[in-house]
Amino acid sequence: SSHKSSKREWKPLEDHSCTDVPWLLLFILFCIGMGFICGFSIATGAAARLLSGYDSYGNICGQKNVKVEGIVNSGLDLTHKKYVFFLDPCNIDLVHQRIKSLALCVSACPRKELKTLADIQKFAETNGSTLCSYELQPSEYTTDPRAAKLCPKYPVPESAPIPFFHRCAPVNISCYAKFAEALITFVSDSSVLHRLISGVMTSKEIIMGLCLLSLVLSMILMVIIRYISRVLVWILTILVILGSLGGTGVLWWLYAKQRVSASAVETQIAKDNLQALLIYAISATVFTVILFLIMLIMRKRVALTIALFHVAGKVFIHLPLLVFQPFWTFFVLILFWTYWITVLLFLGTTGSPVPNEEGFVEFRMLGPLKYMWWYHVVGLIWISEFILACQQMTVAGAVVTYYFTREKRNLPFTPILASVNRLVCYHLGTVAKGSFIITLVKIPRMILMYIHTQLKGKENACARCMLKACICCLWCLEKCLTYLNQNAYTATAINSTNFCTSAKDAFVILVENALRVAAINTVGDFMLFLGKVLIVCSTGLAGIMLLNYQRDYTIWVLPLIIVCLFAFLVAHCFLSIYEMVVDVLFLCFAIDTKYNDGSPGREFYMDKVLMEFVENSRKSMKEAVRGGGAEGRELKPMVGADEE
Repeated sequence: SSHKSSKREWKPLEDHSCTDVPWLLLFILFCIGMGFICGFSIATGAAARLLSGYDSYGNICGQKNVKVEGIVNSGLDLTHKKYVFFLDPCNIDLVHQRIKSLALCVSACPRKELKTLADIQKFAETNGSTLCSYELQPSEYTTDPRAAKLCPKYPVPESAPIPFFHRCAPVNISCYAKFAEALITFVSDSSVLHRLISGVMTSKEIIMGLCLLSLVLSMILMVIIRYISRVLVWILTILVILGSLGGTGVLWWLYAKQRVSASAVETQIAKDNLQALLIYAISATVFTVILFLIMLIMRKRVALTIALFHVAGKVFIHLPLLVFQPFWTFFVLILFWTYWITVLLFLGTTGSPVPNEEGFVEFRMLGPLKYMWWYHVVGLIWISEFILACQQMTVAGAVVTYYFTREKRNLPFTPILASVNRLVCYHLGTVAKGSFIITLVKIPRMILMYIHTQLKGKENACARCMLKACICCLWCLEKCLTYLNQNAYTATAINSTNFCTSAKDAFVILVENALRVAAINTVGDFMLFLGKVLIVCSTGLAGIMLLNYQRDYTIWVLPLIIVCLFAFLVAHCFLSIYEMVVDVLFLCFAIDTKYNDGSPGREFYMDKVLMEFVENSRKSMKEAVRGGGAEGRELKPMVGADEE
């Protein structure tokens, strides 16, 4: 009796109490601090400088200004000059990440190219927009020797105002390709980058269509998971085998075909496409061989996953709103990221006017306020993790409600909304604490990655190896904590305990079922990975066939990479929900088998299909051990279990 009393009594869905309230208060205080940063940046005039723009003398365009001591041309009335114009818009300062050019406020952007000083003078006389510095009159543009420094570098490119931000930007953005070339260090030939960018611009309609195709394929796969989960594993296996073989064969066929045609047409684009096809074909061949070896090793465990997928399919049938969880989460993240970037831009123009070494004005925050952006960066990580954790808690709560409801017909009308209600009323503190732990691990990893990037090529081999080892260890720790957090949220949804207690209880359950965790997660995650591979391969194959018609004037590399990355991202967002459901189901099942034995009053909650899955896994393990343990009791499903 004393041994049983030491065990924690699991009472699914019986008690609801607030958890980790101090952490919720701490999170609220942190969010108030984020709001203070936003209000401070707006109150100090940053919003006006960001939206209206300002010139190199500290004058905000479109309004009257106050004189800055020691700065000529400051304190001007620029009510009728509403646009910022850069004399040399393509002169990018990579170190300070800004346009290294004199900025002026003008009344209109040049809507056509101006090739000489005479054209600039004529534009000023015709449109009333002076593009040279304020101390020069339009009549002096062609006679004053100072015009070489105080007037824009010509030819002045055609430009147009950026909507809402009142900056004159060149219509032809080709000059910014130099900025991209400096960032992409692996491109030694600048013409390669120009051809890559032109390839993306030429194929933008195909890229958008293929991205839409990946979204449709992911939705179709989710529908298939719901209705044919019994045969899903075998269908995915066969399709991936055929897809990988077909994709590899098509790539080698296209390479052989284009090699023949390239010998007749010697162009740089044809050579680049031929080289890209060879790399794709070799990579696809290696990938196919590795995939076949993995499937050969795991073939005996594939059948065990079918039952688990079938139960997860039932969850999606009863909880169809689970499919839309990625949309809501992505929508909330986009809203928060938009707010965060806006405030960051405000912070970039916040501060007091200070003369720089060139005699122009810069706005800098002095004293402790200059570290405000660090707080803002921590807010980005913590609140983003908080939003993702809310999704995990919502899914866990809905699946727990489904699993521990004996009569499925008695489920709430919308278990998802019921789970959201429990999250908001009781468990926001737990989510805040779990997301903060992930933030504590992620921030040092990001700092080390930044240091590694800044010291690239400067540090010795030992330091580089140690940095990479630390980054790798922190990444592994982050993944382990993320998995443990998800199970802690499930334990909180079941028993309404605080984060640390839930994490400890979930960890004990997982350790006791280590072999089952390894088998189910390995095979289940691999099957979902095959689903992602199927979507990426299908989208990539469609991209190859479509881009093949443009091979004479378009480089495939960048468009195909963009499409495949987007396809993988979309597939991951949808199938991660399915993976989450499988993990929650397994923890519920492990708790069910540990604290229930099928006797009256302690009936199992699980349904028949999941019981058969466990019995099959036990038989396979017993055959491997060859009778090395005592016969376990036969697990029987509860009376009235779901027979769908």
